[in-house]
Amino acid sequence: MKKAFLLALLAGPCLVFSGCDQKSHSSSTAVRTIAVIPKGTTHIFWRAVHAGAQKAADDLGCRIYWNGPERETDRERQIQIIEDFLVQKVDGIVLAPLDRQALIPSVEKLAGLKMPCAIIDSGIDTDKYLCFAATDNYQGGVIGARRMAEILGGRGKVIVVKYVPGSGSTTERENGFMDTINKEFKGIEIVDAKYAQDTVETALQATEDLLTRHPNLQGLYACCAPVAVGALQAIQSQKRTEIKMVGFDAEKGLIEAVRGGQIDSLVVQNPFKMGYEGVRAVMSSINGQPVPKRIDTGVELVTKANVDEQKIKDLIKLQ
Repeated sequence: MKKAFLLALLAGPCLVFSGCDQKSHSSSTAVRTIAVIPKGTTHIFWRAVHAGAQKAADDLGCRIYWNGPERETDRERQIQIIEDFLVQKVDGIVLAPLDRQALIPSVEKLAGLKMPCAIIDSGIDTDKYLCFAATDNYQGGVIGARRMAEILGGRGKVIVVKYVPGSGSTTERENGFMDTINKEFKGIEIVDAKYAQDTVETALQATEDLLTRHPNLQGLYACCAPVAVGALQAIQSQKRTEIKMVGFDAEKGLIEAVRGGQIDSLVVQNPFKMGYEGVRAVMSSINGQPVPKRIDTGVELVTKANVDEQKIKDLIKLQ
């Protein structure tokens, strides 16, 4: 497993083929090839997805292609990558759709071609896919909201730093947080929200705009890794350290900020399991085995109190 993970970390944003040759195979006795298409290739989250997919390929005796857009807003590029893999005649596809609407025609085309397609990480507004392996993102938002209410004592003003419009996973996290605050905690007011877009730099700018607009804040919720990193930088640059921050996702800098008390807590996914379960589902379908429509890959709240517990260390070591 360690060797497979190291190989995954070395993979760049270009097309990666895991195996000895680059010929696809269609006969029942040949090694199966599966394309794994993330939303992007720059964030460490996707390296953990890649590592999980590669481990599944090693365990199940298949080979994977890995390719995705460099930017998580490049819908056209992700659509083209799917088309390219169809030309290469892969046996199945694992896809993290970066837009729940824009990728519908591609996913429904795969269904029409009887191509097994597992959706991971982020949902899509069609049911024409093999299975959906992901965090319960809405519940992750609920967990974040309840933690925010706990650390604020049920009272205060909060901002929400969103990701990008159309991203299924982050939209669910945002809705889970805001719905829960509005329904369960009448003493907490969400005073503003803003899309940060897909980079740390744009998240920093968006958060600084919100902080400037609202000088009297007690809490901040950031819905994914690049947004959380940018939001933390904004809090530090404006010396607003009184603001309690709850983020989403784990990477080294964010985990260290939890240990140091700069971030109160993180709602953490299991991207390694997403990659693994996506490849396993496609192989099960190819082999005529039943596949559940929904696979919940789990979510945990990481705080200063539990960050060094073995269960949490095992979860975050691949992120």
